[in-house]
Amino acid sequence: MPAVAYFIEALFQKSHSGLYRYHLPAEDYDLKNAIIIAGLAIALSGCTAGAVTYGAGPDLEPIPGSITYGGQPRSRLIRSPIGSVVNHEFRNEFGQRVEERYILQPDRSLRLVSRRVYRGPLWDDD
Repeated sequence: MPAVAYFIEALFQKSHSGLYRYHLPAEDYDLKNAIIIAGLAIALSGCTAGAVTYGAGPDLEPIPGSITYGGQPRSRLIRSPIGSVVNHEFRNEFGQRVEERYILQPDRSLRLVSRRVYRGPLWDDD
């Protein structure tokens, strides 16, 4: 018997009513489930990758729109205590929402300590 005919006969079995129905052997269900789980894992990992980018550390450079881009601002925070946190939110050149956090230094300058870039329409709350 040719291999194709054997395969078709193995997949379709005659039911009690005389009609052919699709049938998968038990070991094929395990393969089918493994393929579905692998596909879902790939799909879910793709959804979460790159949604938000976090940046922190001493080497964080200001970008256009940052308070300290192009140098320290001319006005100084005189009344704020040293170590105060200053939050700044703006849109970058790609239209993505950016949140930055600064800390007030003893010389009254601002040091950029963290940045978040929201890269998806789910966080577009304007």
